[in-house]
Amino acid sequence: MATEQIRAVGTSHKILRSVLAAPGVKGKRVTSLSPDGLTDLIQSIISKKQEQKDPFYVLDLGVVISLMEKWNRSLPNVHPFYAVKCNPEPALLGALAALGAGFDCASRGEIEAVLALGVSPDRIIYANPCKAESHIKYAASVGVNLTTFDSRDEIEKIQKWHPTCSLMLRLKAPEDSGARCPLGPKYGALPEEVTPLLEACHAAGMAVVGISFHVGSGASHSRAYHGAIAAAKEAFDTAARLGMPRMHILNVGGGFTNGSNFNDATVTIKTALETYFSNEPDLTIMSEPGRFFAENAFTLTVNIIGKRVRGNLREYWINDGIYGSMNCLLYDHATVTAMPLAWPSNRDNPICEGAKTYPSTVFGPTCDALDTVLTGHQLPELQVNDWLVFPNMGAYTTAAGSNFNGFNTSAIGMYLTCSNPS
Repeated sequence: MATEQIRAVGTSHKILRSVLAAPGVKGKRVTSLSPDGLTDLIQSIISKKQEQKDPFYVLDLGVVISLMEKWNRSLPNVHPFYAVKCNPEPALLGALAALGAGFDCASRGEIEAVLALGVSPDRIIYANPCKAESHIKYAASVGVNLTTFDSRDEIEKIQKWHPTCSLMLRLKAPEDSGARCPLGPKYGALPEEVTPLLEACHAAGMAVVGISFHVGSGASHSRAYHGAIAAAKEAFDTAARLGMPRMHILNVGGGFTNGSNFNDATVTIKTALETYFSNEPDLTIMSEPGRFFAENAFTLTVNIIGKRVRGNLREYWINDGIYGSMNCLLYDHATVTAMPLAWPSNRDNPICEGAKTYPSTVFGPTCDALDTVLTGHQLPELQVNDWLVFPNMGAYTTAAGSNFNGFNTSAIGMYLTCSNPS
């Protein structure tokens, strides 16, 4: 179904129209997706593939809309700045821009990608505490005027190349042990460094407008936000004691996942803000969610290109793997699940309902034995040219893929859909 035929069910016509007209989406085919219609759509895509049985993604823009609505209900006073590094797919960036998100960019390339979609530079935070000088100069040239720092050397670089930039001091979160990917070992000022860094900015005439922190990607302990917000309040008070202009921005970072952890995090954040920042009526609160918006919106479908039987064990080779989308198993400490789609070997039972299963190993396509996606996974008897479907594959997948062994992750196809946002 063409873009213009999609009906706005479950959300306002205005919101849906803005997403479909967004740069990165406009002009592309967007298929309307009925409830439980994803498998039928995937089968339809597969049926049109002949010789080229390449892997492909399905991005559901309806999921993105629903997640933004959930965010706005749960944290109405916290403005999300999507972490581009999580997944820079242009259609996702365009949809989020249309929904009012800002963007957390960490490099010139990410800033360029966002600006290319027509996003105003004042909707970008250059949220990298250690930047190359050439990237700082570029940010200055395009009007990106908000960035983070956590060292004296960074202050000196910014003062030299972007002296009018507003700064946010990045703190090391007091606790990030529950995160899937802790960031504290690399970024964030220690408590004893806060005063000297603020004094250095004050002496240099640099404007420190706020405090930021990050409790780690994929945080599992919501209490981490409470401790970090308390530390941010101490930094606000320190700046005031030093005679600096009152800071007015608090960036609570990322770490958000869609599920019960998100509900816990929102309660903790709102409680901590009331406890520590209730006397800051003009406070602007921002955040840097990545996987919250990206993870559940993407589904990956791959083709089985090889098979080997050893006793009761079934071994399969697929045409994407650790050096492609599945790099999330290594870099993001993710777990993945695979749903079999026996097509065309068993069109009468394509989703293998009730079929006997076998312990199975799934390898990626490269010649490296490390390229192993699943081990001991129960799958039905499948054949070469059947397919596996991997849900929730939007966070830190293609963004970190490579071309190792000649397999080009960036060439994986993308199909856009829009389910009825709920």
